[in-house]
Amino acid sequence: MDVVICRSYEELSKAAARVVADLVTHKPNAVLGFATGSSPVGLYKELARLHREEGLDFSKVTTFNLDEYVGLPADHPQSYRRFMNEHLFNHINVTVQNTHVPSGTATSPKAFCEGYEKQIRDAGGIDLQVLGIGSDGHIAFNEPGSSLGSRTRRVTLTEQTLDDNARFFKKKSDVPRHAISMGVGTILEARRLLMVVNGESKAPALAAAIEGPITSMITASALQLHPDAVVFVDDDAAAQLKMRDYYEWIQKQAKAGD
Repeated sequence: MDVVICRSYEELSKAAARVVADLVTHKPNAVLGFATGSSPVGLYKELARLHREEGLDFSKVTTFNLDEYVGLPADHPQSYRRFMNEHLFNHINVTVQNTHVPSGTATSPKAFCEGYEKQIRDAGGIDLQVLGIGSDGHIAFNEPGSSLGSRTRRVTLTEQTLDDNARFFKKKSDVPRHAISMGVGTILEARRLLMVVNGESKAPALAAAIEGPITSMITASALQLHPDAVVFVDDDAAAQLKMRDYYEWIQKQAKAGD
């Protein structure tokens, strides 16, 4: 796992966006996995700028999102489809039919989840999956205790996740208690993983995920099993990394090699 420590959220976002942009440039029909939440917003803003100002072409790209709240229609202000439209899809030339976000209103969640997995397989698998991390160390909505081999499924959210996400709703009781989420096993099948982490509140979870034991109680720790994972973090999020000096030394060596 490569850990890249950036001085600011802006630097982090631009560095992560460059990884995505390089892939799309070299593979115009890339399959991209996207995440919602505050951490990747800057990345998406930079991708939109690269499209607008530098002509980065998304016309042949296919996308799959990690998750969606159960019960929220696509046009709900807090739906993840709405989030992706507002922060990225409406600002690039991606074909709408090639963007996939789990349905929160599927009449048969089990059948939908099986179909979502098939769509990913039929697309050739995900080339690059963008990830954030929850304050309890989860990726997507794979809450503590989720199997590291789990597939896309309906999940029940923990009280901590409900508390964390309550700020996006009028009150905590408005936060849906269930979601459709890619499983950890599904995520690990992506050819490359890119995690973005910012803010002091994420420091404990980040340290546990990349320096602690691999455990289902910190589902982000499964990234340690992946052969090609890169994590971009800002100074605040890196505050509890025991190996910080080592990661920064590697960065210096890499820049010297350039």
